[in-house]
Amino acid sequence: MTGVYGGMADPLPLLTLFDKQIQIRMGQANVRRWSDEIIPFLTDEDLLGVDDFATHHVPLSDAPRAYELFQKKRDGMVKVLMKP
Repeated sequence: MTGVYGGMADPLPLLTLFDKQIQIRMGQANVRRWSDEIIPFLTDEDLLGVDDFATHHVPLSDAPRAYELFQKKRDGMVKVLMKP
């Protein structure tokens, strides 16, 4: 799963993967490595075209409902921008 933090969940059949010698690579996004360089481009002028990146904009108070829609792949929800 890309972009979804699973915490301590174990959604993979690890013993089966081990038996079949399947390799998996994963890791955290290293956002702090490049965020200082990209922040200056995230202005009101939308130089990078990110204003239309989110498929849904919801108030933070609707977060539980938004997470449910995202999880169930409803209403075309792919990226959500939550505003306080």
